[in-house]
Amino acid sequence: MATYNIAVVVGSLRKDSFNKKLAKALEKLFPADFSFTQVRIDDLPLYNQDDDGNPSAQVTRLKGEITVAQGVLFVTPEYNRSVPGVLKNAIDHASRPYGKSAWDGKPAAVIGASVGAIGTALAQQHLRNILAYLNVPTLGQPEGFVHAKEGLFDESGNIGEASRKFLQSWVDAYVSWVKTHAGTRA
Repeated sequence: MATYNIAVVVGSLRKDSFNKKLAKALEKLFPADFSFTQVRIDDLPLYNQDDDGNPSAQVTRLKGEITVAQGVLFVTPEYNRSVPGVLKNAIDHASRPYGKSAWDGKPAAVIGASVGAIGTALAQQHLRNILAYLNVPTLGQPEGFVHAKEGLFDESGNIGEASRKFLQSWVDAYVSWVKTHAGTRA
């Protein structure tokens, strides 16, 4: 039986997203005591502080999924050297109203894939800045700037041979991070 449920937030809406594929492939590298909830963010209204007192059903669902999770895995593309707007919108919704953030204290990891040589390095840095403000302990090392190129995934959608060792070590570091930080939450 799974002990740690991880909320997976993918910052891409594209049907054939590298980052959606990466998230699904990474799940297969985790130990059996980890399970995953794919957090839906494509149906959220644009954040408006006027709605804090009466959030939509979609926002309530989002906050609930984050709240019950023992950790969060952010898998994000990079748009114009930053995070996608849809991801920022989801982060804003789940952090509000002030003082009632669903993100608070959740151990997180940030990773992303891109066809660019630097992967999603700048988007990840921006996301880390946001998460630091929200009191989200975020895995610092190893960083996961994944170059989406031929062989990243095998024909079954698993991580390809050339990237498996690195991504397994990344997953192992995050597993340790979650076990350390999830156990310290009151």
